[in-house]
Amino acid sequence: MQMLETKSDTAARSSEISLVDRLVAYASIARPDHWLKNVFMLIGVVLAFFYKPSLYAGFEWSKLLWGFAATCLVASSNYVLNEILDAPTDANHPEKRNRPIPSGLVSLPIAYAEWLVLGALGFLMAWMVNGPFLAAAVSLWVMGLIYNIPPIRSKELPYIDVLSESVNNPIRLVLGWFVVTAITIPPVSLLVAYWMVGAFFMASKRFAEYRTINDKERAAAYRKSFRFYNADRLLVSMFFYASAAAMFLGIFIIRYHLELILSIPLIAGFFAMYLRIALKQDSAAQAPERLFKETGLMLYLVVCVSAFVLLMFVRINVLYDWFNVIPSDLPALWEL
Repeated sequence: MQMLETKSDTAARSSEISLVDRLVAYASIARPDHWLKNVFMLIGVVLAFFYKPSLYAGFEWSKLLWGFAATCLVASSNYVLNEILDAPTDANHPEKRNRPIPSGLVSLPIAYAEWLVLGALGFLMAWMVNGPFLAAAVSLWVMGLIYNIPPIRSKELPYIDVLSESVNNPIRLVLGWFVVTAITIPPVSLLVAYWMVGAFFMASKRFAEYRTINDKERAAAYRKSFRFYNADRLLVSMFFYASAAAMFLGIFIIRYHLELILSIPLIAGFFAMYLRIALKQDSAAQAPERLFKETGLMLYLVVCVSAFVLLMFVRINVLYDWFNVIPSDLPALWEL
């Protein structure tokens, strides 16, 4: 009897939901609040200009906006699929159980249609940029399939979950690069470093989620990889990802532009600040959109990115004497 009453109450509540509320729900599962993450495409744009400064003069900035919009649509397609397939386990999360699908605001057939339409529109816009950009956009979408769809569903595999989701970072870098030039590809050392930075962020997110749930069985019901994870294992993995990022970034710096070594103390400080936030109770590291409320972290990130970009276009000759490194053939905008 109680079950019948519960179903009746649910049906009644569903009938009271307005059309506007439903439209907002369908928009929210595309997570437009996550689009800001795609600004990391700009690293690829800057890197392409660094490689060939002559590309800057004739570059059409509207092309970048078009590419950004295409990337957002493809990413939103992945987000919709994630919301659909995560709904059963989201019901076991203290906050995510209020998402539109677990709470009954969204029809699954319409959500699947939204997933396909967003992906198709994103591919069409990507194709209008160039072929390599389309290939990178398809790669971003395929990683969403690998991450979410059984039998692989990499998000349920310890460590593979972090690596398969964070690989979207170097893909975004490549997307920014291909907006500028489709002739070559970015340095692999920087792509791997970018990947490991993303892995550090994702492992921090897992760590914060695990501590917030604070119940092994409930955590495992929410995310299967938590059957293996614990706080210590996640902390050790975070250390590994940060170390790997530093190593591959060092390879890039020595090989291509020694001046970037001056940004290393700032980058190390950012890792430390992020770890401090991840260690907080109910940490903002659980959700990227909440990180923007960490004003100090955001300001420090701006400083780090600005310093890194500035140093890419500066030549400081004395550094090559100090470190006994042969300068690369890549040009600098000015020398000190």
